[in-house]
Amino acid sequence: MDALFSYPVALLAACGLDLLFGDPRWLPHPVQGIGRLAVFYEGRARRCCNSEKKTGMLTAVLVLGSTGLCCATILAILALFGQAALAAGTILILYTTIAIRDLLHHARAVYRALTVPDPAGLETARKKVAMLVGRDTARLDEAGIIRACVESVAENMADGVIAPIFWSFVGAVLAGLAGHGHSAAPAAAVSAMLYKAVNTMDSMFGYKNEQYLRFGWFPARFDDLVNLVPARLSGLALVLAALLLRTHPARAWKTLRRDHANHTSPNAGYPEAAMAGALGIQLGGGSWYFGTYQAKPFLGDSLVPVDPTHILLANRLVLTGSLAATLLFASFSLLFFR
Repeated sequence: MDALFSYPVALLAACGLDLLFGDPRWLPHPVQGIGRLAVFYEGRARRCCNSEKKTGMLTAVLVLGSTGLCCATILAILALFGQAALAAGTILILYTTIAIRDLLHHARAVYRALTVPDPAGLETARKKVAMLVGRDTARLDEAGIIRACVESVAENMADGVIAPIFWSFVGAVLAGLAGHGHSAAPAAAVSAMLYKAVNTMDSMFGYKNEQYLRFGWFPARFDDLVNLVPARLSGLALVLAALLLRTHPARAWKTLRRDHANHTSPNAGYPEAAMAGALGIQLGGGSWYFGTYQAKPFLGDSLVPVDPTHILLANRLVLTGSLAATLLFASFSLLFFR
């Protein structure tokens, strides 16, 4: 059983489950629990701290501590029932941190809305893409919808796929280096879930409005920090995917190097620039957020007209890059675990 229950096996099994089933709507997702924890701790932290920044930091620490303790406790209890129960729990926890299938599904829904012969298709596409992006979508034309969808697919590859896999790898390696190689897979699951907690808090508190501008400073900066490496790996994974799919890898690499800084985020520009280069379209530019227009630089060059099929090609690039990265992480981990 020890040979079967290893980090590479757990990682591949978790990714396989996500590709097959996505996030079942009937099953409560851990992120929902993390969100409730964040709201609970926010209310209490605001009553005991005068500084907004300190309140945000305290909330983040409490959420992370509770998330890690909860995951570790669940796995410890499962271990009492044997290795099979521990393996199943580890794989399921790791599975819930990865979101390849749902990301591709939401993007395809936008594509279908744009290509269906229906006068209301454009409005439906605006509603569908609003599920992926934070910008105002009511003003977007067809080209704007496509760009927003492609940008979101590229960025969410980093947040929803590469980052949890990367941090699972870090957790597994740290366990191995500490002499607990037998616990590498459970440590990977806990580490990936801690990343999801950071990412969830950024989604909830990272708004630059009056309520969260100072409170959300630490969660937002911490999210930037933990995504520094995954975002750059995502850009490289998209270049690799472009090579495997023969979709202008040299142009993807050139655009990644040239335009990665043309983004308000220190991280999102890497996968978005690589995607723009691979597709030969221009991403980025100004957008409306909460009724206010924000001017932003562009990524990539407008070499071909923007077309709904770019959404499908973006999906192929993300899927190929995600699978390649998963196999590389699983293979590289064999250097640490024999």
